[in-house]
Amino acid sequence: MKQMKWLVIISFMLLLSSCGSGGAATTQGESSPEYVFRFAHEESPTSVQQSYAEAFKKRLEAKSDGEIKVEIYPVGQLGNAITQAELLKMGAVDFGIISPGNVGTIVPESQVMLLNFLFSDNMEVNKHVLNNSAALNDLLAESFREKGIKVLSYWTEGFNHWTSNKKLSEPSSFNGLKFRTMPSPLIVNSYEAYGANPTPIPYEQVYSGLQLNMIEGQTNPLFAIEQMKFYEVQQHLTLSKHSLYTTTTTMNPDRYNNLPKDVQNMIDETVNEMKDKAFDIQEEQNSNDLKIIKENSDDLTITELSDKQRAKFREAARPVQEAYKERTGEKGEKILEQLKEDIAEAEKEIKGETNIEQ
Repeated sequence: MKQMKWLVIISFMLLLSSCGSGGAATTQGESSPEYVFRFAHEESPTSVQQSYAEAFKKRLEAKSDGEIKVEIYPVGQLGNAITQAELLKMGAVDFGIISPGNVGTIVPESQVMLLNFLFSDNMEVNKHVLNNSAALNDLLAESFREKGIKVLSYWTEGFNHWTSNKKLSEPSSFNGLKFRTMPSPLIVNSYEAYGANPTPIPYEQVYSGLQLNMIEGQTNPLFAIEQMKFYEVQQHLTLSKHSLYTTTTTMNPDRYNNLPKDVQNMIDETVNEMKDKAFDIQEEQNSNDLKIIKENSDDLTITELSDKQRAKFREAARPVQEAYKERTGEKGEKILEQLKEDIAEAEKEIKGETNIEQ
């Protein structure tokens, strides 16, 4: 199985290399760009990640005055999310949007981003943390570098929420629930802590799984719940804000280091500009998609967890932090404890007080 995976990856590399590595095909009379960057992401052509990639492409190409071209590859065109991460590590892809839920086996420490009820329920606080946290931008970034991935920035596609066939108001509500998760061991641990029956299945099979009652609930940001129409085959939407759907903009480190300084500067400037833009994209899309869900779901009950309910879930999720430390050792423990400090400091700075007990 592992040999087959590498054969597939090598085939992709041969296919990409046949398109050329220094420029793009042009019609007669047109000049070829000096740099052609391949940008792969984990979602569909109508997703938040696609919107981000398109905005990134527009900005970077404009800065270069025709010297740079960015080619965008949504998930599926070069394989699944894990294959794309491997292609980036090997240099067949230059830029990638890589999420902890898909690369937990490659960079185990990245699963800290998946812990439930760790981040704030205030998005401004989370924005400050993702942009400035030493735990993420120094310690965790180093773990990525050790695996051949350069993190350019962290950002979010919005809060994750729950859909289900029953009301989820406290941890015991999950008892025995067949709940779809991503394949990350830590996410599985999180729902085992609530008493659920975690069921990892591919994203594209979630709708049919819910429809056929093979699974009874799932978690995603609002844009995914709307676009994939999960709400059509569920009775409850719980606005839980239990975690952030976090992701990273990454680059192959050798590709970046071998670029001229002026090109590196253009990339760095674009990454910094996209830090605010990424939050604008997710806010607009998730807000609009919640309106669409409300307008098209007469039979769907939508509720929001209270502070008291969140406190119960937070307490139930706390043992999973210990599981994270056991899986990642001293390095992971250092990242988690620093991240908790960073979140608390951001709460003080943004809200004037720390109202989340870590």
